[in-house]
Amino acid sequence: MKTKKIPTKYQPKGFEILYDDDYVIVGNKAAGLLTVGALYERERTVHHLLNQYVRKGNSRSHKRVSVVHRLDRETSGLLVFTKSEEARTFLKENWKSAEKEYFAVVHGRMSKVSGMIESYLTEDEDYVVHSRADSREGRLSQTMYTVVKQVEKMALLKVDLLTGRKNQIRVHLAGEGHPIVGDDKYGKPDRRQPKLLLHARRLAFTHPHTKARMVFEAPVPPYFHALVGHF
Repeated sequence: MKTKKIPTKYQPKGFEILYDDDYVIVGNKAAGLLTVGALYERERTVHHLLNQYVRKGNSRSHKRVSVVHRLDRETSGLLVFTKSEEARTFLKENWKSAEKEYFAVVHGRMSKVSGMIESYLTEDEDYVVHSRADSREGRLSQTMYTVVKQVEKMALLKVDLLTGRKNQIRVHLAGEGHPIVGDDKYGKPDRRQPKLLLHARRLAFTHPHTKARMVFEAPVPPYFHALVGHF
């Protein structure tokens, strides 16, 4: 199934559409843009922008997109939305088979070149996620990582998300003593690094209609290379 190239003037600001058909939209989200609305922001979200995109300026249109998964506001990278509830239901039911690969730059020198972090995550009333060892205190969460490059006091990691919990990668890496650079929620504030260096680089899933395996990649933002060089 082919998709037409979206002219720049129709691209939602902050979300580059990479693929668009009758069932799904896949794109590359810029850091700083919410996936869906929050109490403090309703319109500057990918969800709102895509609803406007599929309605093509027709205020009476009832067309809308549905959310399949989310990225944190400051995380950049790949997101998929569906154009029907049937497509959304299929993707949600088969999301465990989706492959989600991230790149992250973390503080410190990694003692292992690869590993898996496993814990139970729970969120408190202040919307802060905590890692627990007791299965009764949270949901099982698993994160695989591989060191791609070590530079000075920072490391570039390839991260494979085996489960998709809120803030999972950020909490797990911080718990290992290697918070993501620019993460002032779970790491340490650094005015020199205002960007969160976490990017959803690769996404693969089964198409809800054709059942073909779809694979997408989005290059990391330039500020990654500014810190760790080319890779």
